[in-house]
Amino acid sequence: MIRFIIKRLLMMIPVLLGVTLVVFTIMYFTPGDPAQIILGDMATEEDRELFREEHGLNGSFVEQYINYMKRVIVEGDLGTSYTTKMSVTKEIVARFPTTFKLAGVSILIACIIGIVAGVISATRQYSVFDHVATGISLIGVSLPNFWQGMMNIIVFSVWLGWFPPSGFSTPKHWVLPAITIGTSSAANIMRMTRSSMLEVIRQDYIRTARSKGQKEGVVIRRHALRNALIPIITVVGLNFGKLLGGAVLTESIFSIAGIGKLMVDAIKAKNTPLVQGGVLFIAVVMCFVNLIVDILYAFVDPKIRSQYMAPRRTAYKGKEETNG
Repeated sequence: MIRFIIKRLLMMIPVLLGVTLVVFTIMYFTPGDPAQIILGDMATEEDRELFREEHGLNGSFVEQYINYMKRVIVEGDLGTSYTTKMSVTKEIVARFPTTFKLAGVSILIACIIGIVAGVISATRQYSVFDHVATGISLIGVSLPNFWQGMMNIIVFSVWLGWFPPSGFSTPKHWVLPAITIGTSSAANIMRMTRSSMLEVIRQDYIRTARSKGQKEGVVIRRHALRNALIPIITVVGLNFGKLLGGAVLTESIFSIAGIGKLMVDAIKAKNTPLVQGGVLFIAVVMCFVNLIVDILYAFVDPKIRSQYMAPRRTAYKGKEETNG
């Protein structure tokens, strides 16, 4: 297992280098002068030139990229924000707890709704509940988050007055944005759970468990659901990693000071260090989420766990044969 984790960590290096190159290239060739955008129209050409000199924007593409990578790799510095003059790392770290909280609450709602609905739909295939749940999941996947968020604000904040329309300071503020994101993710999880469960419950070992007289609930929980978890964990992990990268539209609609809104504001101002640092941070988060998902596979499926342990056992067996 340790060798597998080390191997995956090493594989992250070229991925992150590729991400930095792509983002830096896009930001470099995007129209717009950061000095003009940040300083405004009233600034003189001398002020703009001083700004470019201060932030190393006078060099060529290759020079700027090499200097940026040197600073990131050697000093661990993601740069300084053009607008706030604060460290990019500090700004991202300050916003991440809010995004993490939003992602955690949202994915919890999505898992509860999606897995429960998916299991019931699979065990009662072609029933009224199955048709209704499948229809709702298709609607949930199709509805844009920004539209659903605005509808939630109009209905539950403006008309009913149950929840605040913006902010994220109290649990009451969490409800609308978490539901907006959670229901969309729940639709994907529900569809994957249903299809995975339908495939598993037709297997011979499920019939054997039922023929032994085990209760249907035990068969579904211990045998069917556990063996159907691999694709479900994948979908949950991908959705959670995406949310940790910042629910851009939802955070903007509900005025949540998370990474998503931070990135939107940075792109508008062409705040290159903040955009590059934010995307790099999101890429690291996604890589670690995928690593955690792969490790969870080993705890869920003994066959995958045996594959992780296979090299070690083979080496031990070869050592015994040599000693014999």
